[in-house]
Amino acid sequence: MLAAGQLRNQIKLQAPASGEDALGQPSVGWIDVVTLSANIRHMSGAEAIRAGATGSTVKASIRIRWREGVTAAMRVLYGSTVYKITAVLPDGGREFVDLVCEVES
Repeated sequence: MLAAGQLRNQIKLQAPASGEDALGQPSVGWIDVVTLSANIRHMSGAEAIRAGATGSTVKASIRIRWREGVTAAMRVLYGSTVYKITAVLPDGGREFVDLVCEVES
């Protein structure tokens, strides 16, 4: 059983915006789907030099209560940190979903 105290972080699950702006151009951005309680665990970090610039990637696992409709096309917003969802791993008992994520800076 997933205890409520384990879900200490308030996150926003966001989906890509779809539609058009006032000029008929495709809108680019993100819309909030839902605010959830979650457990964020940072798994590892790596630093690399890409095209002459140093960048880092942090891998994280974000656990939320079972929720249908979560896809890798979505992202997680925690404060000012944006987590790109790379995989959605539901448990077999429909109790929770683990989101495998990356933060690039």
